[in-house]
Amino acid sequence: MSVPGKSLAKDLFEDMGRKVQEASANMAADGEPSKLVEEIDSLCMNCHEDGTTKLLLTRIPYFREIVIMSFDCPHCGFKNSEIQPAGEIQPRGAKYTFKLETAEDLNRQVIKSDTSVFRVEDIDLEIPPGRGQLTNVEGILRMIHGDLEQKQDERRQLVPEVAAKIEAVLVLLQNMFEGQQLPFTVSVDDAAGNSWIQPSVNDTAGKLVKHDYARTPEQNEALGLTAQTEGAPTSTDAPEPVLRPEYQATQMYPQAPERPMVNNVDDDEIIENQVYSFPASCPGCTKPCTTNMKMVNIPYFKQVVLMSTVCDHCGYRSNEVKTGGEVPDKGRRITLKVSGKEDLSRDILKAESCAMRCPELNLQVEPGTLGGRFTTVEGLLTNIRDDLRSNIYGDNDTNHDSIDAATKARWDAFFAQIDSAIAGTTAFTIVLEDPLASSYVQSFAAPEPDAQMTVEDYQRTDEEEEDLGLKDIKVEGYENDADVEMQEGEKEKEESRKRKEPTQ
Repeated sequence: MSVPGKSLAKDLFEDMGRKVQEASANMAADGEPSKLVEEIDSLCMNCHEDGTTKLLLTRIPYFREIVIMSFDCPHCGFKNSEIQPAGEIQPRGAKYTFKLETAEDLNRQVIKSDTSVFRVEDIDLEIPPGRGQLTNVEGILRMIHGDLEQKQDERRQLVPEVAAKIEAVLVLLQNMFEGQQLPFTVSVDDAAGNSWIQPSVNDTAGKLVKHDYARTPEQNEALGLTAQTEGAPTSTDAPEPVLRPEYQATQMYPQAPERPMVNNVDDDEIIENQVYSFPASCPGCTKPCTTNMKMVNIPYFKQVVLMSTVCDHCGYRSNEVKTGGEVPDKGRRITLKVSGKEDLSRDILKAESCAMRCPELNLQVEPGTLGGRFTTVEGLLTNIRDDLRSNIYGDNDTNHDSIDAATKARWDAFFAQIDSAIAGTTAFTIVLEDPLASSYVQSFAAPEPDAQMTVEDYQRTDEEEEDLGLKDIKVEGYENDADVEMQEGEKEKEESRKRKEPTQ
């Protein structure tokens, strides 16, 4: 659910949407359709004369509506184009990581909003937030190449060592957008959640990964969602955050009545199956809200914590599952053969660190997707199907006009397979691979082995250890390291004091 308040682009989208409907219903008397491109006189920031801004509302397949803006000044010839999302800031940020393996991958469309950071991971090249763009991977790489190349002649004269290093980067970028430097990885990290990289039904595991994350207070402030100053109180008694004018929409989201926050976590010991509440901050509107927590003991597994957050101000809702206990020495791989509706009713816990795949359905879910979920096999497949369908077709499931027939047919066949699996008419296999061994599938034969299910432990790879931060954890002998660091710090202070003392 989106955060309260509508951006200026959203207002424009609704206004243009009404005009499009009017134009479709009322054709001009001479039979010509009304214009769908809005033209607005605006000031040229180059020569300060009047120019023209053209606005076009369009929908990107697999994504959402956007507004394309183009400015042209007839006096000085200055031109500029950019895009803005025709919607609201999303409740969570999003990061897309895309591994390019063939020259065809360079044609993947990219939405880079004005709040996103674009990175070429292999050469540690980062493009900070700037104007929004609708292009493809090749187009962004060519743009970066052109921007870096502009001042090279001056650099060769003034700072030749810097020019030589940039020249090496330019060669790499050219090889990349010409398809000669493959594979390489790019990423788009957008705290507003409005950026995107085009998916494909043929993508293999790990090729295109989307990770949703909760924004930090600094990111909320950069987006204008809060204007808290330094030293301001952080408790629930803090004043209401100040929002930018375009994000104040009380007519759509009425203000919820104030009521005291609940905190009964510290009153008693945590008891299983009892709901506890504690104050929190809404990730959508940053206002105070309540998070409910319940500890559940899953038979033949471990204790898990179910957490649910509901915001009375903006209606934001989320739920997740946390597992406790120590980090096991090995990861765990669970393979379940689903042959009928009985297997679809099995309880399943998919932890946030767990990857999931169904070979027969050509379905792969990367770690971090959907977060932690405690549901049934049927419920998990339904969640995945609905999330994918909304990303591919949008909210209006019949609005497919901008998707070519071949691509639409492949996606329809893919969703038909999942629907058949959810209905219990197609047998398939679910493989859960969790490096933290925090995922679980209910066994109908426990404590005896289940003929439909295989559980095996495996040795984590170095990459998994690094991603989980386990290589940096030291659980033995850290007290001695702390003592050594303290002694070295005291020694350094003593030497510094002696250097500052005046000589006799």
